Amino acid sequence: MNHGTAVLMWSADLSQPARLATPFMLAQTAVAMDSAAELYFTAQCVELLLPCNSARLIGFGSEQLSLGTYLERAVQDGVKLYACSQAMHALNYRLTDLAPFVTGAGGLIQFMARSQESQWRTLVF
Repeated sequence: MNHGTAVLMWSADLSQPARLATPFMLAQTAVAMDSAAELYFTAQCVELLLPCNSARLIGFGSEQLSLGTYLERAVQDGVKLYACSQAMHALNYRLTDLAPFVTGAGGLIQFMARSQESQWRTLVF
């Protein structure tokens, strides 16, 4: 697919669970509209990909679901998940420490490349 939406998860973290569901829902909406979607987890947001955080509830009101549910649904819908290699290094994580459905390492260079492609849109959370 030559068009899509790339979402950078930079400041959206577990300290504000009510806001955390929105990036996942936007990525899934892009896929539902026949567009590719990629989520890039950088800085402390890499911790969202740790299995120990999968039971944490995110969202608001009656729409709260576990972080693991949002991640799994996004992947099932075709969203690709990338963990920033620099952030993993800073936090002393390896890809093997993250949930098994993470697509791979991908950070700011890959995100910036997407932002320069005319058929891609970018969002930052």
